Amino acid sequence: MAREPGLLAPLLGLGLMMALSLPGSRAEDCASLGPAARLTFAPAARPRWLAPHVRSPGPLDHLYGTVRRFLSAVQLHPFPAELVRALLNEPASVKVDEVVRYEAGYVVCAVIAGLYLLLVPTAGLCFCCCRGFRRCAGPVKVEHKELACERGTFMAFLLLTTLMLLIGIVCAFVTNERVHEQTGPSTTAVPEMLVSLRGLVSDVPQELQAVTQQFSLPQKHVLKDLDDIAMSIGNTIYSQLRDTVYEMLASLCSLGQDLQVSVNHLRALNTTLLELQDRQQDLEQAVQVHREQLRDLLQEPGCQGCAETLSRARDLELGADFSQVPHVDNVLHRLKGVPEANFSTMVWEENNTFNALPLLASLQMADVVKELKKAVAQQPEGLKTLAKEFPNWEAASRWSQALEDVENCSYPYLKEVQRYEKYRWIAGCGLCSAVLLVVACNLVGLNLGIWGLFAREDPSHSGSKGRAGARILIVGACLSFLFAAPLILLVFSTFLVGGNVQTLVCRSWESGELHKFADTPGNLPSSLNMSHLLGLQKNISILLAYQQCKEGAALWTVLQMNSSYDLETYLDMSQYTAKLEQEVQNLKVDIEVVDLLSPAGHRDLKALESSGLGDVRCSSFLIQIQKPVVNTNMEKLAQELEGLAQRQGSSVLGKQLQEEAHKLRNLHQEKVLPQQSLVAQLNVSVRALASLAPELQLETPGVLDKVAHLKRELPAWASRILRKESECFLTREMGYFSQYVAWVREEVTQHIATCQPLSGALDNGRVILCDMMADPWNAFWFCLAWCAFFLVPSIIFAIKTSRYFYPIWKRLSSSSSEETQLFHIPRVTSLKL
Repeated sequence: MAREPGLLAPLLGLGLMMALSLPGSRAEDCASLGPAARLTFAPAARPRWLAPHVRSPGPLDHLYGTVRRFLSAVQLHPFPAELVRALLNEPASVKVDEVVRYEAGYVVCAVIAGLYLLLVPTAGLCFCCCRGFRRCAGPVKVEHKELACERGTFMAFLLLTTLMLLIGIVCAFVTNERVHEQTGPSTTAVPEMLVSLRGLVSDVPQELQAVTQQFSLPQKHVLKDLDDIAMSIGNTIYSQLRDTVYEMLASLCSLGQDLQVSVNHLRALNTTLLELQDRQQDLEQAVQVHREQLRDLLQEPGCQGCAETLSRARDLELGADFSQVPHVDNVLHRLKGVPEANFSTMVWEENNTFNALPLLASLQMADVVKELKKAVAQQPEGLKTLAKEFPNWEAASRWSQALEDVENCSYPYLKEVQRYEKYRWIAGCGLCSAVLLVVACNLVGLNLGIWGLFAREDPSHSGSKGRAGARILIVGACLSFLFAAPLILLVFSTFLVGGNVQTLVCRSWESGELHKFADTPGNLPSSLNMSHLLGLQKNISILLAYQQCKEGAALWTVLQMNSSYDLETYLDMSQYTAKLEQEVQNLKVDIEVVDLLSPAGHRDLKALESSGLGDVRCSSFLIQIQKPVVNTNMEKLAQELEGLAQRQGSSVLGKQLQEEAHKLRNLHQEKVLPQQSLVAQLNVSVRALASLAPELQLETPGVLDKVAHLKRELPAWASRILRKESECFLTREMGYFSQYVAWVREEVTQHIATCQPLSGALDNGRVILCDMMADPWNAFWFCLAWCAFFLVPSIIFAIKTSRYFYPIWKRLSSSSSEETQLFHIPRVTSLKL
C-alpha cells in the first residue's frame, strides 16, 4: 500500500524528536560522559595530639589519700566564688576577715604551729638550763619496787615513738625525693604544652591556606575533561544522529540506483519499441505477400488436400501490433541527462563527511574550550578571602605571639623553680637527716642502756655502757629541741602552699567548680573573658568547650563561629559557575556541511518527480508482448506445405509449394525470429519499469521532503544534543566543585584546629600540678609534721628513760636495824617491751 509522501517528513521529525527527548536517551547522553570521579583531598588539618600525663599507681597512693582527707578536714569551706570574684575584679575590696574566715582551718594550724615553735624551743632552753644546774634528768638514786616497771614502760614508749619517727622519716625521704624527681619532667612539660597550644592557634591560617590551595584538584579534573569535551560532544551528536542520517543516505543510494535502472530500461524500451515498429512494417508486407501467394496456390483446382492448409494460410498475419502502444518520448525528454549525479559516490562522500563530525566539532569548539579553560583556571573570589576573613585571624596572630612570649619567658622562671626546688630538697634532706639522727640516737641509746642493764650483774661492771646510752638519749633530745623550730617552719610553709593548692585549686578543679565559676557571667574580668578576647559575638561555656575539646571537636564547633562567620558566603561559587555556564553556552557545532543530497542529485530527483515515469502504461506494452509476432506458426505451415507438395499429382504445383515453404522458412529466420528477440528485450524493460516506476514515482517526493526536512532540522537537533551534553558536562564538573565545597565545609567545621591539645593541656596541667606535684608535696610536709608531732613524746620518753640507765646507789632498810650499802641491780633475765 502506498504511503502519502507528505506524511513522511513530519513522521521522521516526530520520531527523531521523541528519541532525543526520552528519559532513557537523556540518561544515555549523560552516561556517555560518565559520572564525576571521586576526588581524594589531602587532609589540611595537621595531626596534633598532646600525650596525656598520667601518674602511675604506686604504694604512696594511700598516703596521698590520707593527706587529702586531712586537708578536707582542715578546709571545710567550699570554693569561695564570691571571694575569688572580688579578688579578680576589685582586689581592694577584699576584706581580711573574709580571707581569715575562709582560711579558718589553716589559721588554727598556724596557731598550733606557732605554739609548737614557741613552746618546744623554750622547753629545750629550760631543759638545758636545768641540766646545767643538775636539777633534772639525773640518775635514779633510790630503788623501789616499781622501778623495773617504770623503766620498762618508758623504754617501750620510747621505742614505739622512735619507730613512728622512723616510719615518718622514711616516708618523708621518699616523698621529698618524689617531689624532686617530678619537678624536672613537670617543668619540661610546661613549654611542651605551650608549644602545642601555640601550634593550635598559629597553624589555623596555614591550614586554611592549604584548604584553598586544594581547589586546584577539581580544577585539574575539569581542565582534563575540557580537553575531551569537544570530541565527546561530537561523538554524541554523531551517535545519536547516525541512524537517521545513515537511513537517509541509504534511501538516497537506493533511490539513485533505482533511478539509474529505470532510466536505462526506459531508454532500452524506447529503442526497442522504435526498432520493433520499423521491423513490424517490413514483416507485415512480407507476410501479406506470402499470404496472397499461398492462397492463390492452394485455391488452384488441381491442389489436392489443400483446404485445411488454405485456412491456415488465410490466418497468416501479424499478431502483435506495436504501433498501438504509447510512446515514451516525452518521459525520455524530461529525463534527458538523468542521472546527472553519481549517487553511490555522492553517498560515500556524504557518509565520510558525517563520520568526520567529531573531529569537525572539535575544531569548531576549540576557541570556546580555550576560553573555558581560562575561566576554570581562575579562583572564586570567596576562596581568595576565606583565610583572611576567617574570624580571629588577627586574634590568632596575637595569641600565637603571646603564647610564644610566654614560652620564652617561662624558661627563666622554670629554671628558678628548679633552683629553688633544689634548695627545698636540700633543706628537706637536711631536716630529714636531723630527725633520722634523733631516731639513731634513740635506738643507739636504748641499745647501750639495755646492754648496761644486763651488765650490772657483773661485779666488775663499771656502768659505762648505761651511762653512754643515757647520754646519747640526752643528745637525741637536745637535737630534737634544736631542729624543732626549722622543722615546724618548713612544715607550715609547705603546708600552707600545698594545702591551699589542693583545697582551693585541685579540689575545685576535679569537682568542676572552677569551670562553673569561669562560666558564670561577671566572675571573670573582661580582660580574661574568652569570648571578648576571641572577638566572638556569643559567650562560650568553658565547661562545654572543655568537654567538646576532650571529644576532639574543632574550634569551629567549640567557639560557635557559625554565628560570627558565614562560611557559606565564602563557599558560594554561583558567580564562578555562572561564568562557566555562560562560556559553555557559546559552544556551537555547525553540521550544515553534511549536505545529504548534492545539487545534481537534487536536480535528478526533481526531474524524476516531474517526468511522469510512473504514468507509463506498461499494461499496453504487456498486452502486445503477450501476443505472438505472427498468428500462424510459420515453421509448422512450411512443413505442411512440404508434405502437401509431395502429395500433389502436378509436379509444377508441388514445386511451387516447395518453393513457398522454403520462402516461409527464410521469412521466419530473417524477420520473425529477430522480431521475437526484440519483443523479449522489450518484455524485460517493460516488466522492470512496471515494478520500479510506480514506487519510484511515489517515493521520490517523500525522499525529497525528508532530505529537505533533515537539512532544516539537523542543525536544530544537533543544537539540542549539544545543549543536553553541555548540561551533562556542567553537572559532572559541578560535581567536582560540590565535592570540594563539601570537603571544605567538613574540614573547616570538624577537622581544622581541633582543640584536643587545649583540653589535653588542661588535663595535663591538673595532673602535673595536683597529682605529680601537689600530692607528693603535701605528703612530704605531712610526713614531716608526723615527725614533728612525735618528736615531743620522743624528747619526753628519751629524757625519762635516760635516768634509769645510770648506775643506782640504794639503801636497804629492816625492822631491827638500818644500814646503808652499795648494791647492784639484779641481772634482768627477761625484758618485755
